[in-house]
Amino acid sequence: MTKKQRAVLAIQALKKEYPDAICSLTYADPLQLLIATRLSAQCTDARVNMVTPELFERFPNLDAFCNAGVEEIEPIIHSCGLYKTKARDILAMCRMLKSDFGGIVPDTIEELTKLPGVGRKTANLVAGDIYGKPAVVTDTHCIRICGRLGLSEGKDPFKVEMQLKKILPPEESNDFCHRLVLHGRAVCTARNPDCSKCCMKEFCKNPVQKMG
Repeated sequence: MTKKQRAVLAIQALKKEYPDAICSLTYADPLQLLIATRLSAQCTDARVNMVTPELFERFPNLDAFCNAGVEEIEPIIHSCGLYKTKARDILAMCRMLKSDFGGIVPDTIEELTKLPGVGRKTANLVAGDIYGKPAVVTDTHCIRICGRLGLSEGKDPFKVEMQLKKILPPEESNDFCHRLVLHGRAVCTARNPDCSKCCMKEFCKNPVQKMG
């Protein structure tokens, strides 16, 4: 079985198991998704979703963020960790959006990654979820599960992204990554994966648990 064939099987299995492939971050517009994703670095999406309502109520639009100071943002996002760096990045990215991009969140990986604090993972998420472009979000769930399935090798996010782009149908890649997050939380966890309940156990190349 080729990697492309295994990828198709994985897509089909996850689609059946998790029909609703949605981002676990709560947002109302492109800017909110961009900021929420920056906050999610080394922090759970659940924690971010607890913090962002107050943040977005206090700063409802780009101008509000641009006119803010880091000292106003820091206490609101404190529980997300790395709050000083994240506050600085949020403020800087908002000001760059206004000065360089006419206040519009760009739609390409190349332009998105010019923004302070925005890496390829964030850029792919925004390009895929907001603009419907083919995207591969190589978060920890994606890297772990695709490695176990035999779809990718190594743990470098960029290398895994490039490997997956070669084998995933472009129109499926974004939803596939969302479903990997759901599966990674529910079944194929990092420490205690439940291979017996996995919808992909029949073709998984590197199951963690020995199947009877």
